[in-house]
Amino acid sequence: MTASELETFKDALIKADLYMPATETEKASHSDATLLRFLRARKYDIAAAQNQFADTEAWRKQHDVDTLYRTFPEHEFHSSKRFYPRWTGRRDKEGKPLYVYHIASVRPLYDELHAVAPPRRYERIVSLYESMVNLVMPLCTHVHPTGETISSSTTIIDLSSLTLGSLISLRSHLQEASKLATANYPETLHRIAVVNAPSFFPIIWGWIKGWFDEVTRDKIYILAKDMDKLKEVVHEEDLPKAYGGALEWSFHDEPLLDNSIRAVMPEIPKGPAVYVDGTVKATKDLD
Repeated sequence: MTASELETFKDALIKADLYMPATETEKASHSDATLLRFLRARKYDIAAAQNQFADTEAWRKQHDVDTLYRTFPEHEFHSSKRFYPRWTGRRDKEGKPLYVYHIASVRPLYDELHAVAPPRRYERIVSLYESMVNLVMPLCTHVHPTGETISSSTTIIDLSSLTLGSLISLRSHLQEASKLATANYPETLHRIAVVNAPSFFPIIWGWIKGWFDEVTRDKIYILAKDMDKLKEVVHEEDLPKAYGGALEWSFHDEPLLDNSIRAVMPEIPKGPAVYVDGTVKATKDLD
């Protein structure tokens, strides 16, 4: 990718009234990192990237995503994390945030999950994705030793203790989150490592891979029980013990922030927050 390709994309978006460049007094409407995610997702096809970007902007307006995240109740936001991939508070060797999803832990919460109306469940997923791109990734960018922009994550999907019946019962829940990411938060998944895959995994892989586009499917690695592979991408001290590392962290825990992150943010906020201009701010305190 060349700088000229990004500029060409910006020009196309400006002509379509989808992007406002920075001025002396105002920031650009979207960061370069965001625009690059859409370009990468469509293999630098400008027209295809513009179409997906336009669809996402329309989706954000339809669901009033900015207001949703800014006003999402703190208690509900914090509670919703139990149902989805959780940030460990650590990063992989490239500085990307490390998430873990132990799917079997969600099954006992099935009744609670489905007691919430589908539209509200959808809004919960959106708020958690917004937290990732507005808080976690900007924080990881800030503390990266080379200043590299971090716009994607590494996720461990743990299938231990999972029965086929449990997975089928959670199918719609998992599919909704996966499709939302592919459509509206493209290229935020850098790498997905599936571990502890059960014997029936080949049976379900056929319908799981349909939730992702080709670009994302190429980033999914099935490791079964070979945890040593994880140490190739995550330092041992940042990898939870359950996956062969030394970190005392499990799926139900709050993020165990590394020293660099903790120096900026001593503890993770309970509710929605953003990292902007060197400061972590709760969305309820934003102007």
